[in-house]
Order: sequence, then C-alpha cells, then structure tokens
Amino acid sequence: MPSSVIKYFSYDAATETLKIIFVTDMIYQYKKVPEKIYKMLKASGSKGRYFNRHIKDKFKFQKLEEE
Repeated sequence: MPSSVIKYFSYDAATETLKIIFVTDMIYQYKKVPEKIYKMLKASGSKGRYFNRHIKDKFKFQKLEEE
C-alpha cells in the first residue's frame, strides 16, 4: 500500500469506522464511513488523492493519541 500520505488504514464494518494512520504518525478515526468508500480507498492507485476527494471533510472524525 505505498502512499506518500497514508501509512496504514483499517476498517471496522460493524461500526463503519475507518482508521487512518498518516506518515506523520497522526491517527484519525472517521465515523459512519460506508464500506464502499473503504473498498474504493483500498483499490485506489493514489490513496492520498482518494482520501482528499472522498473522505476528508466529508465524515466526522476523531483524532487519536499515537499508538
């Protein structure tokens, strides 16, 4: 999953929560993200571009402490 912006991401279908760890080690959880959006992010050739167009500023989020 090479990306210049996103280090890692995971999805919990039961809670529709998308967790993204950025290369800056900042961690965000995005709420009520449809599974389709997650699958499209996973399939996207540019994770950062897809994130900026379809996730950022579109879903409520919570910043988490670094793991």
